[in-house]
Amino acid sequence: MDSSLAKLDWTLIQTFLAVAETGSLSGAARRMGLSQPTAGRHVARMEEALDVTLFRRRPRGLELTDAGAALHPHARAMAEAAGALSLAAAGRTERLAGPVRITASVFASHNLLPQIIARIRQDEPAITIDLVPSDRSENLLYREADIAVRMYRPTQLDVVTRHLGDLPIGIYAATDYLDRRGRPRTTEEIWSHHLVGYDRSDLMLKGMRDFGVPAERDWFATRCDDQNIYHQLLRAGCGVGFAMCAVADRDPGLERLMPDFPLPTLPVWLAAHERLRHTPRLRHVWDALAEGLLAQVP
Repeated sequence: MDSSLAKLDWTLIQTFLAVAETGSLSGAARRMGLSQPTAGRHVARMEEALDVTLFRRRPRGLELTDAGAALHPHARAMAEAAGALSLAAAGRTERLAGPVRITASVFASHNLLPQIIARIRQDEPAITIDLVPSDRSENLLYREADIAVRMYRPTQLDVVTRHLGDLPIGIYAATDYLDRRGRPRTTEEIWSHHLVGYDRSDLMLKGMRDFGVPAERDWFATRCDDQNIYHQLLRAGCGVGFAMCAVADRDPGLERLMPDFPLPTLPVWLAAHERLRHTPRLRHVWDALAEGLLAQVP
């Protein structure tokens, strides 16, 4: 074996892939669960072992050099092979024990999943749960997650999906805000209130326009794209905004306004690689997630 290859370990190659695909050490560190300095050391060790420069710095992050670009498809092929090996082994495991890695959006991880996971741990203490809160699409094929909870239909090949239903969205405001400003009774009155919206994301604007509301960014006096912080802004009394009913209806400090006003819904999907879904522990967690999420879907 080439002496340079002998100096590599799989972790270095994984970090190289993560940097190449996220474009930064910070992004790779988040993906790998490392510190940024550790990710930097991994890249440096791989460059030293291979005697090549893998990345060049750019104003917005890191870019593959010609040498790095030449190595990238081979590293990706190694990742695919390792993922296939892991999937094949996991699919033959019969024990109702071991780790299960779940990924979901940050908001769903914070607000929808903790009680479901607590029930899983109570019923099957030999199953351990890794919860990965992330708003990016973890790749089920590379075992970045075993089961994904999605608010959109997954489209990856070799992935089994189940549509659990659709979560309604409502118009909400804090009770103390409504006590100060009054409770709107019509849509025109709602738009005259202080509104809480998104910052750079245009999803809310597009959704409102699809329903015939000519919304503009400057309608919203308070703006934030982070879903958890957005919810806290509503709770704090910044104004009127939109929230997932399954979460907001449990909050005694929030009131729903005009419940009959038509709003889009959020689809809820489960996804897992087809080889894993019939592994006993994966099947048990899949079923428990489905049961717990279905309880929150009207």
